Amino acid sequence: MKTKTILIASSFALLASPAFADINKARQALINEMPIPELENAMDSGAFTSVELTQASLERIKKYNGKLGAVLNINPDALSAAKAADAARKNGVKSPMLGIPILVKDNVDTLDKMPTTAGSLALKDNFTGRDNPAVAKLRAAGVIVLGKTNLSEWANMRGDSSISGWSGLGGQTHNPYDLKRTTCGSSSGTGAGVSASFAVIGIGSETDGSIICPSNMNGLVGLKPTVGLVSRTHVIPISATQDTLGAMGRNVIDVAIMTNIMAGTDPLDSATIDADNHKIDYSAAMGGASLVGKRLGILRDNIGDNPKTNAAFNKTAEKLKAAGAILIEIPTNRLQQVNEGEGVVLHYELKDGLNKYLASTNSKMRTLKDLIAFNNANADKELQFFGQEDFIKAEATTGLDAPEYIHAINRSHDLAGANLNILFETYKLDALIGPSYGPAWLIDDIYGDQYSGKSMSGMAAVAGFPHLSVPMGQVQGMPVGLSFIGKKWDEVGILSLGIAFENLGKMRQPPKLD
Repeated sequence: MKTKTILIASSFALLASPAFADINKARQALINEMPIPELENAMDSGAFTSVELTQASLERIKKYNGKLGAVLNINPDALSAAKAADAARKNGVKSPMLGIPILVKDNVDTLDKMPTTAGSLALKDNFTGRDNPAVAKLRAAGVIVLGKTNLSEWANMRGDSSISGWSGLGGQTHNPYDLKRTTCGSSSGTGAGVSASFAVIGIGSETDGSIICPSNMNGLVGLKPTVGLVSRTHVIPISATQDTLGAMGRNVIDVAIMTNIMAGTDPLDSATIDADNHKIDYSAAMGGASLVGKRLGILRDNIGDNPKTNAAFNKTAEKLKAAGAILIEIPTNRLQQVNEGEGVVLHYELKDGLNKYLASTNSKMRTLKDLIAFNNANADKELQFFGQEDFIKAEATTGLDAPEYIHAINRSHDLAGANLNILFETYKLDALIGPSYGPAWLIDDIYGDQYSGKSMSGMAAVAGFPHLSVPMGQVQGMPVGLSFIGKKWDEVGILSLGIAFENLGKMRQPPKLD
């Protein structure tokens, strides 16, 4: 598959303008993966500026994006925003992410001069001129929205035999550890881009696995928060009951800091009604995090039978025990059948949510039916590798009052949450753990995604519970992650476990791109 990367050329022309200052320190800070608190201290001390850090990010995108296909569009106002952040700092403004460049998955609306496309040619001109509320909070905190990232088209919810990281608009995203291998999806561009240090951190979204899988396969820390902690307003939807935004970064503290800013109640998103009641300062609450006495449940049925992944996990389990954690083997997987209704739920909610989203834009595409027709009319570009069976199934649904939908909700979401709670209560668990996924598979545009292993993502996704993946090492040079699944609203619990594990010896190894 040929990579088609759309970049706003005028943005890169800015790099040819006279240098604001020597950016060597900013460049090194970015590629050395300096955590956000240290970046803030460096900018406060005058070691480098946000403009220089943003320039360093733009340089890396210009140099490597042709290989990775991670970034769809660059914000033409990124350097202007960085200048404003530097001016605010000089005027004494303090913010935990002031002047930090980030990438945003291209199913999230931003008011910058960039469209929101879901990777589809049908929405290439969808300039919404509005911010998702979480993006608005980040912008108010002085964050630099650097650009929008490629994704699995329609967040992997268009058709059978889909190819993770491929979109009709952006082509194929490639794994920075091995260009022949997948980034997973659907937050593929955010995963590859942040891992390659195109930006300090990024926003992904998940319905089921779309933050956790690309975090696992690109060597990142990824947090899928409790559904309802972060607003989904002005995000191209799949599922009102499973969708969430989340942070994807190179270490746990960065993810916690970004989650602090993103979280909160949004009057336009009823799922977030309780968010303010549960939100705390996650980064501060992680102080003194320890594994001592923490009860971690292992669901062997969800680990799979890949001997290399299992070896990495078993080695990690020994490290956790040595650090004082109590590991509990859970003999029976109560969760095997809880997601059997998930597909029905997603098809019903996709049609309902997508029609509402499209109606709120100026796009020529007003309904899911319009999108199906567009794909058929542009089959040589949009349907060249796989079809739109999910779109067609969704279009055939009859509304959220249908008995089939109500039964599926009860069979999947409600039962998943109840069974997870039973596990936590029965075994007095602080978290469930296991390998997030196995290593990345080879990209295949004939057969589509070829992952045959198991994962930890489905149970937390269907129940809406929080899920954190932290790098735990590599299998033959490809990253694999350790999952921590917590009780609903217990983001601080799993973030604390994640940073305590990270403190045992950071396992992330940056990719080598040259």
